[in-house]
Amino acid sequence: MPTLEEIAELTGVSRSTVSRVVNNDSRVSPATREKVWEAIQRKGYRPNLHARGLAAGRSNIVAAVIPGGISNILADPYFGVLLSGIASAADSRDRYLLLSLSDVDFKHRVDELAQQGAVDGVVLSSSEEDEPLTRALLSSGTPFVSVGRNSDGRVSYVDVDNRGAARKITAHLLRLGHRRVATITGDPIATAALDRLDGYRDALEAYGLPIREQLIFEGDFTEASGRVGMRSLLEHHPDAVFAASDRMASGALNEIRAGGLRVPEDIALVGFDDIPLAAEMDPPLTTVRQSAKQMGETALEMLLDLIDDPSGPPRRVVLPTQLAVRASCGSKLKSERKE
Repeated sequence: MPTLEEIAELTGVSRSTVSRVVNNDSRVSPATREKVWEAIQRKGYRPNLHARGLAAGRSNIVAAVIPGGISNILADPYFGVLLSGIASAADSRDRYLLLSLSDVDFKHRVDELAQQGAVDGVVLSSSEEDEPLTRALLSSGTPFVSVGRNSDGRVSYVDVDNRGAARKITAHLLRLGHRRVATITGDPIATAALDRLDGYRDALEAYGLPIREQLIFEGDFTEASGRVGMRSLLEHHPDAVFAASDRMASGALNEIRAGGLRVPEDIALVGFDDIPLAAEMDPPLTTVRQSAKQMGETALEMLLDLIDDPSGPPRRVVLPTQLAVRASCGSKLKSERKE
């Protein structure tokens, strides 16, 4: 790898001039800048990002904190896609990425790294409203962005409209004529789960239908809880089920079949997330499509803006979702009956 000195010798300018070009300093003439950049590209020079960061009083390292450790990454495709978005945005902005597959102790170690200046900021995939690391980061003044809604007015976050999307997919079932619509919720400490439950209730109320607590089962976003939840709900004879994640919908589908029933002929089924599995299920799953990768990219860009200008106001970005209509909701079946 060529050095700054070698680029300087090749172009006949000083080392400091080459450094100014690399750091986009305006105090270099256009002709000199062009000559230096031509040599940099020809020789394949790459600046030492860590050294540049230290010179600017930064590490050029950002941390991504994913809850639940490596088991979440392996079991839930959402987190892998989210992380790919964070990583690609960090790479495009010449930042190193430190990944924490966190337990509680490691979250506090990340906070310590931030206070010591080892990382410039944190992207926190926060499922809880009262996340311990959120409080610690706010207290330390460390720049951070939450992936997931947070009601604290000091927190910048990116999310999707979970409540609106849940209302829309529940209303889709109601428009198809279903009236005993059940739901399997996510973990009740998660803001996304609470928002999706509120959206489900909004849709029932808009159709003038009662909210039957026996048709609401508290899950935790896992396939196992979808199966257990469906087993409980079958006792109350729902004609449709909104599972607050595709993983839970997969578990629910297996339990419906184990009970000798069919989807969508006996029970319509919908999910949330549109993970790759959703389109491969039999029947393919109607679900809410959200872009976890776009959330990761947006969160990283927001974090870098916050690092550059920590005095700016908190930002809240809500990304759109789409309804992915497939066979599991019964819309195709209803259309065929009309014909």
